[in-house]
Amino acid sequence: MLIIGSVISILIVVVVAKLLIKKYNPQSVLIISGLLMMAIALILGMDMSTMKEPTGWHFFDLFNQIKVSLSNKGAKVGLMIMTIGGYVAYMKKIGASEALVYASMKPLSIFRKYPYLAASIVIPIGQVLFMCIPSATGLGLLLVASIFPVLVNLGISKTSAVSVITACTVFDMGPASANTARASELIGKTNVQYFMEDQLPLTIPMTMVLMISYYFVNRYFDKKENHKPTQLEIDAFKKINTPKIYSILPMLPLIMLIIFSPFFNLFPTPIHLDTTTAMIISLFVSMVFEIIRKRNLKEVFDSIKTFWEGMGKVFASVITLIISAEIFSLGLINLGFVDGLIAGSQSLGFSPVGIGIVMSVLIFMASILMGSGNASFFSFGPLVPEIAAKMGIEGARIILPMQLSSSLGRAISPIAGVIIATSEIAGIKPYALAKRNLIPLSVTAVMMIVVHYIF
Repeated sequence: MLIIGSVISILIVVVVAKLLIKKYNPQSVLIISGLLMMAIALILGMDMSTMKEPTGWHFFDLFNQIKVSLSNKGAKVGLMIMTIGGYVAYMKKIGASEALVYASMKPLSIFRKYPYLAASIVIPIGQVLFMCIPSATGLGLLLVASIFPVLVNLGISKTSAVSVITACTVFDMGPASANTARASELIGKTNVQYFMEDQLPLTIPMTMVLMISYYFVNRYFDKKENHKPTQLEIDAFKKINTPKIYSILPMLPLIMLIIFSPFFNLFPTPIHLDTTTAMIISLFVSMVFEIIRKRNLKEVFDSIKTFWEGMGKVFASVITLIISAEIFSLGLINLGFVDGLIAGSQSLGFSPVGIGIVMSVLIFMASILMGSGNASFFSFGPLVPEIAAKMGIEGARIILPMQLSSSLGRAISPIAGVIIATSEIAGIKPYALAKRNLIPLSVTAVMMIVVHYIF
């Protein structure tokens, strides 16, 4: 039965990939395919121990599992992700995100003689911003509106300029990231612990690899395509109406989470602060800033509607995707995909490291096909605890390269939201941008796996 289940699950994964490429709704595809796999597992008489809160009839149990997932994810990690989405929306509403971007990018004007170096320096700056503004498309558009004209004015091509902007979003990390939240939940760590102990030690050297790769790749292709700088009269640093002090607000939740984390014993009595609470505190601090600035209590109170609407949009997109992906992963587990993968890997002599590499490559390719790092990671991430338990390896050892591979693959996909949005605003083709990202991101993915598992 294990062989039959594994073959069927692989066939369903292929069909799912084709449907996602054709831009079928990912939630519908994942949840229906997950239910189908669980139904087949029931028919084959396979172990259904992952099914929670049985109703007494297997047919109803399939749909009851959706309710269980909705309850668990909506009340726990879902609430946190929704508050992040609401806070990001409010930061954009009051102009704080724009203030942060402009404040971060202004120093780049000193690099007129070294345009490709300036472009590479955008990457680490943008990654810090990405931790504060955890929306790849949102940050990408902000950077296109602000740093894109600066880089073009320095002398690099439009494609090169947008490529480094999208590179700012290839490491989906930080306590505010949805993928970080999901990964830390799966391995039993807090967001801050996972960020400090696992993500940072790997992403810091990989950022250097990214910078070097983009420096040489962009310079090579601009020269090959005979790009010549145009004399553009661009107001690179246009004035913004938002006070400069507002640039601290998008970073406030991150600052609070780090200050009040277990890594800093700054207070006699330990203070435990979770991401959701940090977001809510920061929201009220932002309201105070707005009241002082506008001196109009009614207007500020009305603006909070943006926060609730942001939460709703995240629920409709990200949370439903998480739930659908969990059903999909449960279907894979129940149909024997995990057991088949482990048995096959062991028969081929694969170690736990080998399985981790296979899963990282699989999720990297899935992100390219789906155009979404969340969809691919949420689909295969839940498989990690069971794989780690059966192989006797720490969960973070496998899940970290998987999680980072998902966001690396996203920036190579011509159907990814961040690729489509930034390329359209910049006036280039999404395929050209994805092609430019292919070499540096593939090199970084390979180096990441080598560094993580060998060094």
